[in-house]
Amino acid sequence: MLPEKEIRPLKDFKRARLRVPSSKSLTQRALICSALVDGKSRIINPLLSEDPRLLLSALEATGVKATFSDNNLIIEGVAGRPNLSGEKVYLGNNGTGTRFFIAYASLGRGSFVEVFGKERLHERPVAPLLSALRNLSANIECLEREGYLPLRIHEGKLKGGKVSLPGNVSSQFISALLLIGPYLSGGLTVEVEGELLSAGYVEMTIEVMKHFGVDVERIMGGFRVKEGFYEETEYEVPADASSSSYFLSIPLILGRGEVYIENYSATSSQPDVAHLTFLKEMGAKIEVLPLGVKVVFEGRPKACEFNISNCPDLFPTLCVLLACAEGKGLIRGAPHLRYKETDRIRAMATELKKLGVEVAELPDGIGIEGREDFKPARINTYDDHRIAMSFAILGLRNGGLIIENPACVEKSYPEFWEHLESLYAQNS
Repeated sequence: MLPEKEIRPLKDFKRARLRVPSSKSLTQRALICSALVDGKSRIINPLLSEDPRLLLSALEATGVKATFSDNNLIIEGVAGRPNLSGEKVYLGNNGTGTRFFIAYASLGRGSFVEVFGKERLHERPVAPLLSALRNLSANIECLEREGYLPLRIHEGKLKGGKVSLPGNVSSQFISALLLIGPYLSGGLTVEVEGELLSAGYVEMTIEVMKHFGVDVERIMGGFRVKEGFYEETEYEVPADASSSSYFLSIPLILGRGEVYIENYSATSSQPDVAHLTFLKEMGAKIEVLPLGVKVVFEGRPKACEFNISNCPDLFPTLCVLLACAEGKGLIRGAPHLRYKETDRIRAMATELKKLGVEVAELPDGIGIEGREDFKPARINTYDDHRIAMSFAILGLRNGGLIIENPACVEKSYPEFWEHLESLYAQNS
């Protein structure tokens, strides 16, 4: 992949049809469940982009065996007892996989496993998760500064019980604990203090756990998991709603045309299915089909106010949509965006300003006044896949955008640039 990619304007756009990759979020949850099984499970149509591959490699370092063929991933699990063999495992900038793996490895037996990643991953706090795991008798040592990677997970004597976590930090901490809950003696109760942000991602976790044979009880102010185990099963991963959001937005970015994604499930538990509602509010026509979804639009999208507390991954996509909209738009409800692959609020504000867009950075979001044309600019992606993809679709409007470090899309959507190029061929 070249160090930069120039986006050409997409003229005479009428329609596009494509299939997007499977869900990264659901793939990683299925990997953890199948890794803990006593036996073999089959994950059908997994996403094997950079993040899931890094998590799978980390799991293999603890004794999990994996084989892939014909779009099927066969996982032979460790029966709830990961092998801590003294290896160092690298997780890149995979925040979700790291949180899940820390909890998973805390169940381990042996010596230790060391977890590290890119510099940005070492800046992302994990203190609430470590505190909860240590309250369950996990033995975790932070190697440089407390509450951050790199860290070393030693054999502990993990037990069940009750832990509390603030709801206004990463939902990944809660998901990580729920995923290992069945393997704790007496089970696990997770109390959530205050409002739970990104609750939809916890619901995704609960759905995958149920598929693997474990029920999570929703109780007042939290969740409860009984002691038990995951069962051998087959799990088919649906299309990624987050990845779909870029292409579904193109008719509104360009002011015309239709996009049909043929493997999209509008009834998926993924929080980012909310993007269909947001597009409709901006004026698009949404057609949910027996197989897939179609977005049709003509004109200029209208600015709206969006609360994304339950679907923060849509933030970059919504930012570029509002940049094209008529009027002033507002996105709020996601202060934790500042701790993603980069500070996404600041990054999107900085890059939109380069294009001449008026923005107001807020603690939990952004205000944007739309415009019809944009200045040429070099877009710093901050090694963040979602920033790269969102500005790429915005560049289709006028061209003149150069995306730096385009290879960062490998994290979740390796075929993104190929699929983007296919739009020119479909409309030539």
